[in-house]
This record gives sequence, C-alpha cells and structure tokens, in this order.
Amino acid sequence: MACCHHYIETASGDAGFTIDMSRITFGRGVMSELGDRAKAQGMTRIGLFTDPRLKALEPVTRALESIRKAGLDVEVYDEILVEPDSISVMKAAKWVEEGKFDGFVSVGGGSVMDTAKAAIAYGVYPVDFMTYVIKPLGGGATLPGPLPPHIACPTTAGTGSETTPISVVYVQGLDFKLPVVHRQMLPVEAIVDPTCTYSLPTTVIACSAFDLISHALEAFTARPHTVRPAPDRPTLRPTTQGANLFSDIIGREALKLAGEYAVRAVADSRDIEARDNISWAATLAGIAFANTGTHAPHAMSYPVSALNCEYHASGYADTHKIVPHGMAVIINAPSVFRFTADACPERHLSAAEWLGADIRGAGDEDAGEVIAKRLIWMMQQTGMPNGIGGVGMTRERAPELAKMCLHQPAINNSPKPIDLESLTGLYSNAVSYW
Repeated sequence: MACCHHYIETASGDAGFTIDMSRITFGRGVMSELGDRAKAQGMTRIGLFTDPRLKALEPVTRALESIRKAGLDVEVYDEILVEPDSISVMKAAKWVEEGKFDGFVSVGGGSVMDTAKAAIAYGVYPVDFMTYVIKPLGGGATLPGPLPPHIACPTTAGTGSETTPISVVYVQGLDFKLPVVHRQMLPVEAIVDPTCTYSLPTTVIACSAFDLISHALEAFTARPHTVRPAPDRPTLRPTTQGANLFSDIIGREALKLAGEYAVRAVADSRDIEARDNISWAATLAGIAFANTGTHAPHAMSYPVSALNCEYHASGYADTHKIVPHGMAVIINAPSVFRFTADACPERHLSAAEWLGADIRGAGDEDAGEVIAKRLIWMMQQTGMPNGIGGVGMTRERAPELAKMCLHQPAINNSPKPIDLESLTGLYSNAVSYW
C-alpha cells in the first residue's frame, strides 16, 4: 500500500533526501570485537560511558576486556542519569574536556548513548548548553568541526540511539526535554550484541520495544521530505528531513519484526529468538527515524515524563519516580494515530498490517481505529499502563501538557498540522483506552 505517490514534488519542497548511517556490527557475542574496532578507528586512549548499575554487569565487563586485550588505555565514566538532564550532560562534558581522549565508547541504553553523544560535542567544543540545542528555543549553532570517533554499544533494544546523531536532554530551568542534533554526533560504529538484552527485566524490554515501534511508525507516517522547504544549500539539508523512500524500507522491516516478536520478547525472557529480532528491529527503526525525525507521539511523551511526580515503573532504579521513555511514547500513540490517519490512511493501514492486524475489509476511513486497536492490544499484552491516566495524568492536566508540548520541534514533522487546541484534545483522548 505504501507507494511513491506519497512523494509528489512541491514547488518549494526538497526533491532530494540524504541518508546518514553508522557502520553496524550485529550478532550474538560481537561485543568481543569492540577493542579491535576501536583500534582500527585510531583510538589509543578511550573514554567509556556507562551508568552506575551497568558498570559492574557483564556487558561493561566484556567491553573493558575487549578494549584492554587490544592494548588500549581506557577510563570509565559512570555518573549518568537514567533520564539525562543538562546539568549531568555538562558534567560529563567536563570529563571529556579534561580527559585527553582520542576516542569514545558508550555501553548502555539510550540515556548512556545520548549523554555520550552530547557530552563529546560539548566537551570538544565547550559552550553554554543551549547554544547547540536546535531552534527555536536553542541557539541552533553548528558544531565548529569534527568529533573524535565514538562507538556505541546498546544494552537495551529500543532507543536506536546507536544509529542517530540525536541526543534528547531534559533542560533544567525550562523543565522539558529538547533535542541536540548534529551530524557529527552520529557514532562512527554501532556494535549491537543482542545477548546484552537477555537479562533485562520484563518492563524494560516492553518499554524498549514500544520505543522502536513508535520510531518506525512515526518515521513511516511523518510528513514527506518533499513538502519540507528545500535548503539554501544541499549541505544545509537537515538530518531529520521527513519520510523518505529509504526509511520506508527499513521502517517496514522493523514493524514486521516487532509485530512478530515484541509480545513474545516480553512474555518469555528465555525466548532468545524474539529478543535477538527485537534488537535488530530497534537498530533498523533507529536508522529510519534518524533520517526522518519523529513526530507527535515522541513530542507528547516529554511533558508526561517531565510532569510525572508519582509513577515509578518496575524494573528501573529506585532513585526517582519515572515514566520510562518508551512507555511515555506509547501511551500517547493510539490517540495520535487515530488523529493523523486521514492524512495518509494507506500508510496507517500498512503499518497496522505489518504489526499483525487483520486489515481485510478496512477502508481509508477505518485506518486510525485499526492502527490504534492494534497498538492497544499490544499494550495490554505487555502490561503497559492504560493511557496517560495509568501514570497519574488526568484530563484536567491536558491543557498544561499541551502548552509544554507545543515547544517540541517534532510536532512540525506530523503529517497533519497540530496546534494547541488539537494537542489538548490528543492528550484528553490519551487518558484511557480500555
């Protein structure tokens, strides 16, 4: 159903698109290749980012063994928050600035990899935090030059951060998350070893899986690159450029894998086939959205996480209340896709089918309900909360959430215009689904 007529050229739009990717090594046990690959990148003194919980666990142990076996010097930084903020990022940047490293490795989930990407940028080219944050709230300044090589090694299966030049950070003082996006922040390599996910708690796997599902869905349903204004120069084409033919292909594969394996991966931690395939799907979805951008479900997730004061997801550190990122995204998603479906119904139906929905007899007018019901079924099967109400948000808070969300640049990537009124309605409709 997804065909090229989606990309009809417009008078002022961008007829072309550009794909940026990391080199990817995937497979069971490939963490053992890290040292050799770091050495091939010219690294001699490595700064390794991880978090306090992971530091003593097998993925980091294996990473350090591989690095040292290659004869390389390594220093570990583990003061990373589960949801990074601007203060913690700038603290890590100071470590980068003072460490005299010629290469970096990150071993962890999205928070670790996002912190690493931003800290390397701010550590190599020190400025005030808002300088590199994208406009309109940030300065939108470009990085002055290249960055040292960074190899990203995910230990969860969802964020896709190992394949993106994006770091999403909670900004102290503004009280919401904003992205830092620069092509130089793209890791030169990603080492994706699915065995790192085998011991993850059920809720962590579920949240990660829904993050990848929404990455792929948002990439596939984002506004086409052909309606985004063409840049003044080709090199000014943005990294997140809207839906394109390449991201369509890999996003489709990610959704098919998620439809077959996501529920299985959550249901049985011994289902290695499912966890392997979810790891691969997460990487594919990461590449897809890195080149298209996300839209409303991700934008709406940030205020939910920021305003949370009572919900704590099981399986996560007890240091503070937390609505994990993938959870915050998916509890908004059914509401969003019911709303956006009429902008490109054939794409919403295709995505629903790839996720396992029976679309026989469904017409364009049914697209929003079909995709929403499939997502809701998957949420129920994996123990997700019943909408934003399930994490403590009430319908009365919808206007407050909407005002915070309106600042998110990803809103503009929606296939359908979204304003304050429609955002308020989207949050209201996301309070409960069953």
